[in-house]
Amino acid sequence: MRLTTLCLALFVSASAYADTAKGPVASLPKVGDTLNQGGASDWPKLTWLYDAPSGKDAAGKVVIHWFCTPQTKDQTCNDDLARIVTLRDTGRVYIVAYIDAASQRDAKKLDPIRESEGVGKGTVAFGKGVTTLGKQLGVGKGPASIVVDVDGKVVLVSTSGDSAQLDARDTKVNALVNAIKEYTSAQDGPTTVKAGEKFNLSLKIQLANWLSYSSSQPMEFNLTVPKDIKCDATTLKGDKLKIDARTLTAQVSCSGPRGVYQASGKLKFGYESPSGPGFGNVDGVVWKFEIKPQ
Repeated sequence: MRLTTLCLALFVSASAYADTAKGPVASLPKVGDTLNQGGASDWPKLTWLYDAPSGKDAAGKVVIHWFCTPQTKDQTCNDDLARIVTLRDTGRVYIVAYIDAASQRDAKKLDPIRESEGVGKGTVAFGKGVTTLGKQLGVGKGPASIVVDVDGKVVLVSTSGDSAQLDARDTKVNALVNAIKEYTSAQDGPTTVKAGEKFNLSLKIQLANWLSYSSSQPMEFNLTVPKDIKCDATTLKGDKLKIDARTLTAQVSCSGPRGVYQASGKLKFGYESPSGPGFGNVDGVVWKFEIKPQ
């Protein structure tokens, strides 16, 4: 009895060790999960046809993790390849393709990057690691897609090659692409104030999370007001513009006599992105306000 118990314990221990030795098992991400361009930490080591996925190249782009297998009975993967290339060529989509093929030659049959044609637009994995990953995620022969927005969050998971599902994916990706902005602007100021009292007019710029303000490019805010309105400044430069992380604020304090007025402003600034410098120009901002008697 003791020998049987001992053997059973050794068997269980050996089995647990064997499972541990295999390493972590990847699971299919869910909508809302965080997933970077290189996949999740529990994904197996992969062999890349080109370079490994690049955070620099993927910054500010929708990422599609695309799974497919060449030489299947139907042509779904071949048909979807054309769709993926079209999405890639929007310039705002980064493709990480996982081709379940043992050789480079077979992997290239479903290669959406196509060597120099797609430089900076994605990369391709193939080999045993992809086979293992596909089995662990349960994506089958494909096509399967995991779509990740610019904030790194999964927004769509599709494991069907049905045309309706592929249409839905493409529609979603195009909507995400159209929503990408390097920056947004917001103005603030009162609609009514009392004569002689100070009031603030402000303009804020919010950069996207993959950008940062440039210290090497000039920043300038210009405000145009009627002659009766007196402000502490109508031009702001340098340290007169407040930067807090990715928020840039231009603010002036003004006052004036009774009347209905309109002021206009514009703000120029530079920013740095992984792909190089950029320039922002927010113009045509208008404040309308009424100054009433005390």
